[in-house]
Amino acid sequence: MIGLDPGIEEMLRHPRRTVEVAVPVRLDDGTLHTFTGWRVQHSRTRGPGKGGIRFHPDVSLEEVKAMAMTMTWKCALMEVPHGGAKGAVKCDPAGLSDAELERLTRRYANEIMPLIGPGRDIPAPDLGTGEREMAWFMDTCAASSGDSAWSFVTGKPAGAGGIGERREATGLGVAACAKVAAKGLNLGRPPLFIICGYGEVGRATARFLCAEGWTLVGVSDLSGGIHNSRGIDVDALDTELLTGIELVDSRAGVAVSCDEALALPCDILIPAAVAGVIDAANAADIVAKLVVEAANDPTTAEAEGILGELGVTVIPDMIANGGGVIASHMESFKDASAGVDATDGMTNSRIRATVVRALEESYLFAIDHDTTLRCSATAIAVRRVAEVHQARGLYP
Repeated sequence: MIGLDPGIEEMLRHPRRTVEVAVPVRLDDGTLHTFTGWRVQHSRTRGPGKGGIRFHPDVSLEEVKAMAMTMTWKCALMEVPHGGAKGAVKCDPAGLSDAELERLTRRYANEIMPLIGPGRDIPAPDLGTGEREMAWFMDTCAASSGDSAWSFVTGKPAGAGGIGERREATGLGVAACAKVAAKGLNLGRPPLFIICGYGEVGRATARFLCAEGWTLVGVSDLSGGIHNSRGIDVDALDTELLTGIELVDSRAGVAVSCDEALALPCDILIPAAVAGVIDAANAADIVAKLVVEAANDPTTAEAEGILGELGVTVIPDMIANGGGVIASHMESFKDASAGVDATDGMTNSRIRATVVRALEESYLFAIDHDTTLRCSATAIAVRRVAEVHQARGLYP
């Protein structure tokens, strides 16, 4: 579609650097266990690498490579001056104490520190990590480098070099995408929507959309889900969940299974949990008119084909959840300004504008080339990376 040079196409198939590290950790019982970690840098053509650090028992090197490549395209599509990278440690965070997680994070940070830093590669949180782990990561780099090391990582707590908007940035971008796409449905009423994966991103998305008058009729997480055709009060639900009860036991709706939650009557379905939740086995059961991917890779290729045949539009994760990487870039911008928050008041407006622009550009490209939004978004992003490759040339 974009006339990509075969040599550049072949080059972009391969990560530029892949590193595997051993992460030995002294456990609380005194035993020593060695975990396996990776950091993959797919491309730094458009700027330093950018991508999260994942702690998960099932993560693999091939998955990390794929996620690093996806970050290259996402950064290009979201117009931020970064390339793609990703890191991971194969572990089960739920099975480790806080002290063990801290030792794991710090040792992993020390092992990959020669590869990262401002101008090279800037990690961020991902599945299984958050602000706490990023603070440990930064502090380890600071102890080794002798400076504040704020610029070594994003997604930090606001008091330790982070920005307040980072926590809800991804949800804001998802909501902005959903609102623009919903206009094409011509519903004549505020849309009914479902969040599958009521974590940090799902919760933020729900709050932004409910503030626009939308009706949340279903939510789910690992424990199961609830359904209420009259609408779920997000404030009441969150207050209830703070007491420690599981979502499936909430009085805000009738209990349903996770699979049932995907197939509930609604206008817009927002998968915000993990990869592959919409697959060939359940895609035909979905009655939503629009799927907005808040999670990474929640829809398999087979499922997307089935949804397309049913007339269901899928807004891919590369567009919908791009708010997070925009906020990360704005945090890096602040760090580079010696902590002066030159981004104050700009982050949310930039997220809305950029995500919507990416959706509109991808939509027009899809029409011109008779293809899906995922294919069009990828084509636009690859073209942007390829253009910079051609402008810079090849060394030596």
